[in-house]
Amino acid sequence: MLIVLAKAQVGEGAMEAAKAAIADMVAASNAEEGCIAYAFTQDVLQPGVLHIVEKWKDEAALAAHFATPHMAAFGAAIAGLDFTVIEALKFHADEGAPVM
Repeated sequence: MLIVLAKAQVGEGAMEAAKAAIADMVAASNAEEGCIAYAFTQDVLQPGVLHIVEKWKDEAALAAHFATPHMAAFGAAIAGLDFTVIEALKFHADEGAPVM
């Protein structure tokens, strides 16, 4: 399994403008065959920061994700906005276990 942790800096006003594109991206990504989970969260301590958390079955699923029409549509939707991905890292992991 792959876990992708990404972080984006979003300028004032751009968050509201990006919400529909984010919602579409999350829904379409979660519907992909190799997607285990896909979410955007807004940082409560840093208002202009979004965290993107993704879980993918394998490298092939992540590669297929990058080639989807909804990925291209998302890129086009945020292209004119003050929206910058400042970090994106992938990690190989096992299936995990409960913390408690």
